[in-house]
Amino acid sequence: MKKNVALFGLGRIGVMHAKNIVLNSKLKLKYVYDINQKIAKIYSKKLKCFNLKSPSKAFSDKSIDIIFISSTTSTHIPLITKSVKSKKIVFCEKPLDLNINKVIKCKKYIKKHKPKIQLGFNRRYDPGHYALKRSLLSGKIGKLEKIIITSRDPAPPSFKYLKSSGGIFRDMTIHDFDMVRFYLGNDEIKEIFATASNISSKKFNDIKDYELATCVLKSTTGVICTINNSRHYKYGYDQRIEVFGSKGCLISENKKKYNFFIDRYKTAYKLQLQDLVNLANKNKKPRASFIDGEKALLLANAAYKSLSSKKVIKIT
Repeated sequence: MKKNVALFGLGRIGVMHAKNIVLNSKLKLKYVYDINQKIAKIYSKKLKCFNLKSPSKAFSDKSIDIIFISSTTSTHIPLITKSVKSKKIVFCEKPLDLNINKVIKCKKYIKKHKPKIQLGFNRRYDPGHYALKRSLLSGKIGKLEKIIITSRDPAPPSFKYLKSSGGIFRDMTIHDFDMVRFYLGNDEIKEIFATASNISSKKFNDIKDYELATCVLKSTTGVICTINNSRHYKYGYDQRIEVFGSKGCLISENKKKYNFFIDRYKTAYKLQLQDLVNLANKNKKPRASFIDGEKALLLANAAYKSLSSKKVIKIT
């Protein structure tokens, strides 16, 4: 029996998710909602579902099994709280919020409801990136010693978006912080040093953001993790991960034929959705959870603290 889904937010990524839900044989997209009702009406017709004028109906409709949140970041915590209170399974895009205190408060509140939440860290589902995780678990390269992540966008998003994005560490690098944690497993990050600058475009200075950033992290066992980011890369979308161990090295290579994340991670998004199906039908723990969202945001905040202080920040 198909699980009924209500999706909130029909921006670029929301539309992509909505189309994937429609194509999934185990899910049925019943409702869509967007604050831009003109857009919502267009896509409700295209996707053959109902347009909601308000999200509230989805919470009260007992036939809705899953609330899928791909709306603006500021709406995530309120929608998660209402969804869990209404006993719905939740998928939420990253980041959970830009304010860690709101995230912690939400976590404490929803705990009593035993929430089922999957977070949108799609890169955990990429076949190439995940192959490295499987190899680490099998001991193929011995003891892990170093992780190197390169993540460069072909061009920055609009400055209107960037103004409210929370900055490069909370908007972009947060994916890489999550992947570092994913590979480290139970070995937590204990310190971080971050640096950033603007060279090609001084417009970033006006919004107090950065186009270039590098973070160096160290885990409790001493694993060194380096993250290289850029908001622009003239050769396209650059995504590479290297894991280095005592017995060898493995690389998830860049796929040069893709221009941006929706194409590059097309397979990952579909596998991510299947994980949501397994959460709904089998109560199987998702690969990315609420806690993963919280810890990635903590690292992003620590990166900003390091950037402003020009010091290594200890993670507690």
